[in-house]
Amino acid sequence: MSIYVDPAKCNGCGLCVKSCPHNVIEIKDKLATITVEGCTMCGACVAACRFKAISIDIDRQPVDDLDSYRGVWIFGEQREGKVAPVVFELIGVGRKLADARKTELAVVILGHNLSSAVEEIASYPVDKVYVYEAPELAVYDAERYCRVLTDVTRQLKPEIFLAGATTTGRSFMSGVAIKLYTGLTADCTGLEIGEDGLLYQTRPAYGGNIMATILCRYTRPQMATVRHKVFPMPCKRESGKAEIVRLEPRPALFASRSKVLDFIEEVGEKINLADADIIVSGGRGLGGSENFAILRELADELGAAIGASRAAVDAGWISYAHQVGQTGKTVCPKVYIACGISGAVQHQVGMKSSDVIIAINKDPNAPIFDIADYGFVGDLFQIVPALTRKIRAMRGAPSVCPAG
Repeated sequence: MSIYVDPAKCNGCGLCVKSCPHNVIEIKDKLATITVEGCTMCGACVAACRFKAISIDIDRQPVDDLDSYRGVWIFGEQREGKVAPVVFELIGVGRKLADARKTELAVVILGHNLSSAVEEIASYPVDKVYVYEAPELAVYDAERYCRVLTDVTRQLKPEIFLAGATTTGRSFMSGVAIKLYTGLTADCTGLEIGEDGLLYQTRPAYGGNIMATILCRYTRPQMATVRHKVFPMPCKRESGKAEIVRLEPRPALFASRSKVLDFIEEVGEKINLADADIIVSGGRGLGGSENFAILRELADELGAAIGASRAAVDAGWISYAHQVGQTGKTVCPKVYIACGISGAVQHQVGMKSSDVIIAINKDPNAPIFDIADYGFVGDLFQIVPALTRKIRAMRGAPSVCPAG
């Protein structure tokens, strides 16, 4: 990558000097001069120049070099031997991508004491499971995992590499992409192989107002992270088992600048939000943290998890772990009950794929009603307790629901 100033177009106006965040541009003899050693190629000067005198050239990798990359990989995220549910969803879409490219599908898993996790993954329709075990990898460390996965990817050269857009996937897969000098598309909602053989990676952009399809033409692997509950779970294989390949650990890669002292489980709900079949969510209309008690009454009757909009989380009424939406969790329950949630685009991105959406809101023009299967226009402080009482009555349980 290089940056160039065209002397025929530059008139020394100094706009580029003002725009440079690293102060590496100065005007000499009415010509912009850039100190390349301090330039990060951020492109701010290119955008600021009205005369198109500055350009950045990207050294693109010849297409012929890409033929050595084969296979579709999935990062087998796990913690304490339990495989993250998103891994199995990625196996489903990965199988389709691998079949379209007429190549193999593999899962690469890092950690320690992985026998049960490996056996579980191998029971799904994958061709290989690459196992990288070492005591140093027992607890997730972003720096260590990034270094190890980069090394393995360089050696085995997958064409496509997918990971879950989880806290873990988001925290280190971008680092892997940087070290491999390739691109990464985050939070994909669509993946398919085009007629040109490239991976078409679709994700919401501009707050979900448009869907952007991104290609990685010149570098490999083509990398993407995918949110939980976007793709369906595949069935287990009817016969056979995946080939298990154990990789030789390289202790030199295990250095880290951080040390895990302890891991404290979050004290939260009885039911995991991402895995729940029914979710009762509250928004700004609740008016305060104490009013989530009304939703918990209903959730307890339904065996549901508690969700929330960003507005409720930002107000400090409930923890971030409950946030549903573009900057929270993507969920796909059988029933989603939105209470006092207006339904901004950012929230809809995280829950609109629910099988049935029930909205309760005073405002008949709230956007949530545009995607709801059933809607109640009215006061949630009357409707939710009444609904809870009705469910209890149908089950023959005594009514103890407060507030109306």
